[in-house]
Amino acid sequence: MKCPFCRADNDRVIDSRASEDGLAIRRRRECQGCGRRYTTYERVEGVSVKIVKKDGARVPFERDRIKRGLEKACWKRPVSDAQIEAIVSAVEEEIYNQYDTEIESGFVGELVMRHLRLLDQVAYVRFASVYREFKDARDFVDELQPMLDEARARPIKGQAELTFQEEP
Repeated sequence: MKCPFCRADNDRVIDSRASEDGLAIRRRRECQGCGRRYTTYERVEGVSVKIVKKDGARVPFERDRIKRGLEKACWKRPVSDAQIEAIVSAVEEEIYNQYDTEIESGFVGELVMRHLRLLDQVAYVRFASVYREFKDARDFVDELQPMLDEARARPIKGQAELTFQEEP
């Protein structure tokens, strides 16, 4: 493994452990050339799942594309890298468990949005606006309406429900 800092091809593994719910091995390495440390991940090279895009083109599934999209949607939001990685891993696991060779890009986007909606509603709307190609403000309102309806249906945490009784 070449060091990402000095490009030397001489390192040693300091620590190895299971990662991403056992789907990967995380290795902490130390470069023997410059002494800096870095992390690598080892994953099983499985069957390549193809994503069928809207125009019919087929491209290989890339977890990094999902991660980049989530990072953009979560920019300046209180969402950690670990939470983003958890969503990417959950989506990837679901794809590989349910599909053998191909999956529609629309389904992948819906999977990501389902997880993101539970994590951060602002990031969810950001992701949805790009994914669903919002054209105007009405598209935003249509996407937000179900969330607003849910919020109205449940009381706000820490706020007691007020009841009034009429005096006789």
